[in-house]
Amino acid sequence: MPIRTASARWEGNLTEGSGTVKTGKGGLQGNYSFKSRFEEGEGTNPEELIAAAHSGCFSMAFSKGLADAGFTPTSVETVAKVRMDKVDGGFGVTGIELETVGDVPGIDEATFQKIAEGAKENCPISRLLSPGAPITLVAKLA
Repeated sequence: MPIRTASARWEGNLTEGSGTVKTGKGGLQGNYSFKSRFEEGEGTNPEELIAAAHSGCFSMAFSKGLADAGFTPTSVETVAKVRMDKVDGGFGVTGIELETVGDVPGIDEATFQKIAEGAKENCPISRLLSPGAPITLVAKLA
């Protein structure tokens, strides 16, 4: 399996400095700053990038689970919300909320929910993050 990379560069002090992040193959690149991370400033931040990774990983895992059960999804759309709060004198990720909507012809609600839960438990990014932060899931059938 290939090794995936990303890089970041920060210039200046914490509150007034700024930086850039980019993925190894250049598919994503963005600016970040204290304001984009701890306030509502423009740019991205590490937690937002974690949310992007988690929503992408979950959507693919859910699509695979559906296909393995004999259902071909028309679409799976997932939003991941990464919560960061002040903890123990610093900041930490305290939870992740996944919200997904699947357009899956021919599936019943119970089967849809079971496969969604399996994807939440088994996608590689969920498995990485779940020991450190609780992950919740709201799955809706379109």
